[in-house]
Amino acid sequence: MANRTKEKKNIKTIIGLLFVGLVFLFACQVCLGTVFISPLEFFSLISEDATVKRTLLLHVRLPRALGCLTVGSGLAVAGVIIQNVLSNPLAAPNIIGVNSAAGCAVATAMAFMPTAVRYTPVAAFIGAFCGVMLVLFIAEKTGASRLTMILAGVAVSSVFSAITDAVVTLIPDALIGYSAFRIGSLKALSLDRTIPALAAEIVIIAVVLTLSPDMDVLGLGPNTAHSLGLNVRRMRIILLMLASGLAGISVSLAGIIGFVGLIVPHAMRRLVGTASRTLLICSALGGACLLTFCDLVSRLIFMPYELPAGIMLSLLGGPFFIFLLIKQRGGRTHE
Repeated sequence: MANRTKEKKNIKTIIGLLFVGLVFLFACQVCLGTVFISPLEFFSLISEDATVKRTLLLHVRLPRALGCLTVGSGLAVAGVIIQNVLSNPLAAPNIIGVNSAAGCAVATAMAFMPTAVRYTPVAAFIGAFCGVMLVLFIAEKTGASRLTMILAGVAVSSVFSAITDAVVTLIPDALIGYSAFRIGSLKALSLDRTIPALAAEIVIIAVVLTLSPDMDVLGLGPNTAHSLGLNVRRMRIILLMLASGLAGISVSLAGIIGFVGLIVPHAMRRLVGTASRTLLICSALGGACLLTFCDLVSRLIFMPYELPAGIMLSLLGGPFFIFLLIKQRGGRTHE
């Protein structure tokens, strides 16, 4: 009993530290740059007439900070869901092709409906859902090992990336700023895009949290979950739809950001364990912290020039993924 009480206190402490860290990084994202904005100026700048600092705050810094929060937490929670549904700790939205499928759908939609920019989140959701369902279909039909499933996901990702490249090559105006989109960047955001996206993401994550007990049951394995009365197939589809919604929102805002959905769930699982509700909350906070930190460093390190945040994440995520591959002992682990 004492151990459980201590464990709960530790989890609350970790959640508190993540929240404080996120607030600190959010403030740094808003305040730091070529022009310094004091935290004390924040509310006064919002209410006063047009000035250079007010324009910088409302049209550059604040949308970018909210974008980091939205995209980082969305991809991290999507990673937790996908790893749970596929029973595969190596699965992540960028690894198994979910992000590439969403990007492919966005590029195709912009090629054939260039004026329908407002519908790109819908296209991203459809693409992400098709990509993740394709990988789930392969996993169910082949019963392959974890690493074989990942290889299938890499192949799916390559196909969707090739289709995107073909669309952009044949119709160059299909996706303005395609290079930044493919790498992943939070540079060109606005409050009109980030606020609705953040609101939609909060709703989706709230729904996912209500399903966390079912995720715990699903994590026991499909046979055990079925014996406990869970409709495994239906729950998998519902969870993957929610994960696709989060991935679609993220891709429509920032392009194809990688590795957040891989790094954060693994780190949080080591800190707080595998209980889905706690893992989802900590991953949402951790994902927002990671992306905000990477974007902040990428923006400040070569100031006044900047690198897209996707480059920094790839530099972190690539070695981390190799470490996980080595840990899997050459693919000999089977479900």
